[in-house]
Amino acid sequence: TGLAMGMGVGQVMLVLLAACAVMPAKDPLLNICMDAKHHKTKPGPEGKLHDQCAPWKDNACCTANTSSEAHKDQSNLYNFNWNHCGLMPPKCKRHFIQDTCLYECSPNLGPWIDQADSSWRRERILHVPLCKEDCEEWWEDCKDYLACKENWHKGWNWATGTNRCPWGSVCRPFNQVFPRPKDLCEKIWSNSYKYTTEHRGSGRCIQMWFDPAQGNPNVVVAKYYAWKKRSSPAGMENVTPETDKAVRDLPWSVLVLLPLALVMLPEGGRGCGSHGWGSL
Repeated sequence: TGLAMGMGVGQVMLVLLAACAVMPAKDPLLNICMDAKHHKTKPGPEGKLHDQCAPWKDNACCTANTSSEAHKDQSNLYNFNWNHCGLMPPKCKRHFIQDTCLYECSPNLGPWIDQADSSWRRERILHVPLCKEDCEEWWEDCKDYLACKENWHKGWNWATGTNRCPWGSVCRPFNQVFPRPKDLCEKIWSNSYKYTTEHRGSGRCIQMWFDPAQGNPNVVVAKYYAWKKRSSPAGMENVTPETDKAVRDLPWSVLVLLPLALVMLPEGGRGCGSHGWGSL
């Protein structure tokens, strides 16, 4: 009996080693918050995110206070005034609010986090592939507004403590400053976004707008681009995008024993090297 038990434990350990080999550790590009001015250190549920930021309440990088500030004309987040060329129409402003909510709240921007050289944040996003509809609707709803410059990240006159148009600049029709949707999405925040022809629901572009009742579509998009980044020539070794394929390729005997192995392993000992099961 002891021998049989020993063999059983041995088989279980082999199964666990096999499982560890095919189940990757937590991906550092997924479900993370960037190191910036108002972001939480890690994402988690937020019960009362305000209005347009509410879609992220189940798993957010922003706090309730940040989500509330994101909706104000003169927000305490960055002292940024949307009405620098007169009153911004509500249909236009809602896109800038949604853009702020995505930036502050989304835990799905990891593949595009880049180092920042500003005093108020250590990381930023760069070339996030924005869905065609999100970009074009943003431009369409703002084209009747005015703008005095194309890059809203820098170059303002801050003499009064809030942003004003630079000396010598003129407020012009929005569609003269940004002739195409691509110009708006790529230039306004120093290439934070990249215009794409991918559509909402394709799994290939980030949505600013989504219905939380249908789940967060950006989770799958982040997984796809994280895999793509790892498997590119500049990245690390080629990795199969779906862990379940690697699991399916295991011998059937290992697959049969795997659930038993996970159950039998003591709670305190659940770990694969330095990575615990809880991080998978």
